Amino acid sequence: MLDLPPDRLLEFLRRMLLVRRFEEALIKLSKTNFFGHFHVYVGQEPTGVPALALLEPGDYSFTTHRNHGHLLARGADPGRVLAEIMGKATGYNQGKGGTLHVSVAELGFPVTSAIVGNIVPLATGAALAIRQTRRQQVSLCLFGDGALEEGAFFEAVNMAALWRLPVIYLCENNSLEAPGATAGEYPSSTNAASELSSLVRPFGMPSSFVDGSDAAAVHGAVSEAVQRARLGEGPTFIEARTVRWPGSRPLWPELLTGETDLAMAWDKTRIPTEYRQWHDQQDGLLRFAGHLIKSGAVTPDGVLSMDVRVKGEMEGAIRFALDSPEPEPATAFEGVFA
Repeated sequence: MLDLPPDRLLEFLRRMLLVRRFEEALIKLSKTNFFGHFHVYVGQEPTGVPALALLEPGDYSFTTHRNHGHLLARGADPGRVLAEIMGKATGYNQGKGGTLHVSVAELGFPVTSAIVGNIVPLATGAALAIRQTRRQQVSLCLFGDGALEEGAFFEAVNMAALWRLPVIYLCENNSLEAPGATAGEYPSSTNAASELSSLVRPFGMPSSFVDGSDAAAVHGAVSEAVQRARLGEGPTFIEARTVRWPGSRPLWPELLTGETDLAMAWDKTRIPTEYRQWHDQQDGLLRFAGHLIKSGAVTPDGVLSMDVRVKGEMEGAIRFALDSPEPEPATAFEGVFA
């Protein structure tokens, strides 16, 4: 269990729960509102929330197409994120970023890119700027295992290692049990390396892998990497392995496991037969809630009360997004610089 004050642990749970309810709501909204293809963060909340909680104001974060959870973990307003996804004028980017490119500069997300591997050199460049200006900030790069196919990844990590840049490469490998993965052969559906963390060893970069559904393991690994970066000791590569949520396996996200029943965290009899292994062993949100209850940090009723509040917040976010206006045609060229 994380060695943190109870109020801090409960905030982690609240943010994980907000991400889960946001993504579940988004999937339901997609049935009646078309906003293009989207990706969700269900099942990966115990990676992003504790990792991003270690950043301070002024630090940078760079994320990909699976970005909603990262933004919410850093404190983004769910209504404005949802409005952006729906192309509304009240979205963080006035509807121009959409689901794949929503970014919030004031929260340390200067850009989000759905181009696979594109953020790796961007995060590395931000770390170079930090190094040259002699600030104490860090750059956190969050990407999937598919980014490791790109040549830009190797060019970037080489420079980061050579110049000892303050950047943390957090690879969220959710290929376990994903389509295309060969069970028991490789840890990635797209990379032949038997251990993804081995890819940076020729550069002398510290590397490790953790269970991405274990919030304590993620927090410990990223905490050490952030500390190294702030002390000028250079970059770190961390692979967080997660079994892909069944609802992310179809071409479009589907609520195959239904809306999450939090009572499954303490009452195993409520776990349905279908997808039982996912709920019982692989859902890090349920695992985290169960750990908090066992440690005495919260009661089952406390978890359910928190869920009621989060659901209320999401209802307000949905109303805000649906009621928000479309952008005016005259604003189409605002912010265009090339």
